[in-house]
Amino acid sequence: MGNWIVNHGLTAFILAVWMGINIFLFVWFFFVYELQDRFYYTRHLLGSALAWARAPAAVLNFNCLLILLPVCRNLLSLIRGSFMCCGRTMRKQLDKNLSFHKLVAYMIGLMTAVHMIAHLLNVEWYNNSRQGVYDKLSTALSALEDEGNTTYLNPIRKTDIDPQQIPTYFVFTTIAGLTGVIITLALILIITSSMEVIRRSYFEVFWYTHHLFVIFFIGLVIHGAGRIVRSQSVTDPPHNYTLCKDRSDEWGRIPECPVPQFAGGFPQTWMWVIGPMFLYLCERLVRFIRYMQRVTYRKIVMRPSKVLELQLVKNGFKMEVGQYVFLNCPAISQLEWHPFTMTSAPEEDFFSVHIRSAGDWTDKLIRNNCCSCKVPFIYLWSLPRMGVDGPFGTASEDVFDYEVSMLVGAGIGVTPFASILKSIWYKFKASNPKLRTRKIYFYWLCRETHAFEWFADLLQVLEKEMEERGMGDFLTYKLYLTGWDQSTAQHVTVHFDQDTDVVTGLKQKTHYGRPIWDKEFEQVRKENPTSVVGTFLCGPEALGKVLEKKCVKYSDVDPRKTRFYFNKENF
Repeated sequence: MGNWIVNHGLTAFILAVWMGINIFLFVWFFFVYELQDRFYYTRHLLGSALAWARAPAAVLNFNCLLILLPVCRNLLSLIRGSFMCCGRTMRKQLDKNLSFHKLVAYMIGLMTAVHMIAHLLNVEWYNNSRQGVYDKLSTALSALEDEGNTTYLNPIRKTDIDPQQIPTYFVFTTIAGLTGVIITLALILIITSSMEVIRRSYFEVFWYTHHLFVIFFIGLVIHGAGRIVRSQSVTDPPHNYTLCKDRSDEWGRIPECPVPQFAGGFPQTWMWVIGPMFLYLCERLVRFIRYMQRVTYRKIVMRPSKVLELQLVKNGFKMEVGQYVFLNCPAISQLEWHPFTMTSAPEEDFFSVHIRSAGDWTDKLIRNNCCSCKVPFIYLWSLPRMGVDGPFGTASEDVFDYEVSMLVGAGIGVTPFASILKSIWYKFKASNPKLRTRKIYFYWLCRETHAFEWFADLLQVLEKEMEERGMGDFLTYKLYLTGWDQSTAQHVTVHFDQDTDVVTGLKQKTHYGRPIWDKEFEQVRKENPTSVVGTFLCGPEALGKVLEKKCVKYSDVDPRKTRFYFNKENF
């Protein structure tokens, strides 16, 4: 339990607070509409469906306030920068922004379903009351005339059409009904297109459909203007429902029972979402300004396994290790922006990204640029324009805050660690005294041998640099080939006794298969018995779950002993 608290304590506390607020809002507003006297007559028409409609609405307001904040990338970078003086655990929460965004979206989806079902029942019961299906009081309440939009209770006013068609007519002709249909359809499309299988295989569908959030928020703000849920207003003399509910025939005829008056509640949703909407508009303005700034090509290299390396230059661009940028190519799509971790070091006068073919957008980008890989520098100016938004901070930014770091990259997931390893080389070259890290373990898992060619030259330089400085123990790296054929196996067997690896040319031999993580964590703990170890992953979710469990398993509650902190890249 103590190990779990070390890695997940603050996250669990934040989620508990969020869930507690949701529960409080639901329960509070449920009992407001279920018990308050001013809703007595409304409850008589609708029963508990009134409370079941309004309580989720309050939870929806709260979560719609939150949903945009985790995707305000520049705001999060600003906050992350202000937390640099705070603990790494606090900054770590910002790296889980997309997970929280999804969690809030699930809550919005759930509450929307409850809210919608309850209101569908409400419309049916409003219609039945209007047709006189229920008791005398329901009929009297529904028959109240509309005098200046203050007297009536039942929002269904039209009675000259087929009673069976009235609910449909009401839903599609009132502000509340029509906007409710629009925002529900928008939400369904947004959520379904966000499924993992669609997002991975048809990213464009996910990207464009997600922008229906604009329609969702516009409809959400207008939705409450219909004021279909009405409560009893205070009158002089007052209308006492306990005395008058059974004397509807005498309403307005005796002083004790004046005709009850009703009014719709003041729309409140806009007050919840106006702040986040303004922040998001500022976010988009910042992105547009960055998009308009000029970006020039420095170099284009086509790497093995259909990986394109772009080296770019932008005035005033400053980065840290492990950060990422969003790229846009207007020649392919004006609206699509895709995140890529930078592989360059902050000490370099350019920034670079490695782009693997993984969909329509990346395929088109590679096709547009690969033919230019050998074009003289002067002709690079004629290449498609690139828009760059960023840089943005990630968990890997904190790698130098740990005494010991474990870096785990899978395939193209090695990119943030390339930036880190390059920066280490520059720091050693400049004899940087601020380098706090004293040990790095680097694990790279690849399915094919060609992938190792991306950064094998970098590892060779680092290997040589460490040996010359007598710091061979500073960097321990292990490369794992998880897929190979018979010819590869035979080639390795024949050249097994060579001093350098036949696959990478490095002194460190390539391992075949997958790491035994228990063995690796046990070794790190044994070699660093009193250290705080940062474990960083850029790779698949399944591997992340394994490493997260290992961090919990091998962490010690005693602060004087080894503790592992798990960090994962999230885009």
